[in-house]
Amino acid sequence: MLAGWRYRLPTEAEWEYACRAGTTTAFPFGDALHGGMANFNSFYEYDAAIGDLYVAQPTTNVGLTTGVGSYPSNAWGLYDMNGNLYGWCGDWYDQYPSGSATDPHGPVSGLSKVIRGGSWNSYGSRCRSAFRFGLDPSYAFNIIGLRVVLAKTQP
Repeated sequence: MLAGWRYRLPTEAEWEYACRAGTTTAFPFGDALHGGMANFNSFYEYDAAIGDLYVAQPTTNVGLTTGVGSYPSNAWGLYDMNGNLYGWCGDWYDQYPSGSATDPHGPVSGLSKVIRGGSWNSYGSRCRSAFRFGLDPSYAFNIIGLRVVLAKTQP
C-alpha cells in the first residue's frame, strides 16, 4: 500500500453519492427498476409513481449473485451499486437527523451498521439509491458484500 493512503468502507453519504452518480431519481438510471436493468428479485419490479409491482412471470430473475459488469454501470462507471449484493458502510445506523447536512456521518457507536444497495434477492424498492437499513456487523449472508474506498489519511 502507498504511504499516506488506507482502505476503508465508504461512509453512508459517500456510498449514496457514488450510487446516484449526479442524479436525483430513485435509481441512477431513472425512477423505475425492471428486470434486466440490475440483479434483483424481478418478481417485484419498482416504479416510483406506483411502488413495488408484482410480475407473475419475470423473464430475467437470476436468483443468485452475478459477476461484476453483468449489468450496465452508472454514469460514473460504477457497477452493481443497485442490486447484486448489499454493501456494508462504515457508519453505525441511526435515524437521520432533521434538516439538511453535507457529508453527514453516523453516530460514533451503535448496534447496527448501515447496508445499502439491495441484493439479488431484494424487491426493487430495496434497491433504490436512498434505501437503507441497519444490521448487526457480525451478520454474514450471501446477500451482503462490500466495496472499499482508497482514502488519503489525515495529516
